[in-house]
Amino acid sequence: MSQIVPLISSGVAGPLGVLHLPRLWLKASLAAAGKLHSDYPACGKGYDGMTLGALGIKEDEFLAFIATKPTYVQLEAWVKAYPGVNLTKANLYKHNQAILGYIHGDDVRKTILEAAGVSDETGVNPGAVDLNNLDDWQTLWAAEIK
Repeated sequence: MSQIVPLISSGVAGPLGVLHLPRLWLKASLAAAGKLHSDYPACGKGYDGMTLGALGIKEDEFLAFIATKPTYVQLEAWVKAYPGVNLTKANLYKHNQAILGYIHGDDVRKTILEAAGVSDETGVNPGAVDLNNLDDWQTLWAAEIK
């Protein structure tokens, strides 16, 4: 069975406007189907935990719903109906800014850049969303193209 690298960026939002939610859906869905690349968690503590926490969704309930293999639109409908979910404009803005403003530590940045063959110079965007994209592309290349 193939292992798929999740190539939806954390900087992408669906109709609800929640950054990272499409990527979280993809990762968790691939894991539920036994197809997620082994370098990725179905639901980690970084952006995944930030997103569920900001919305007020319990991880175990999210993963149980994902196990039913919903489409992305079905996931958003479930999120909207989730008891106590926080979808206010202010909360979504705060969450989205936290996603976009997150900066990896020097060790993580250097590891990602080194694996991709990029010099760690001051011109490199230090934002975690962009570094994670680079890491995904490198992982996909190494697994499927190399």
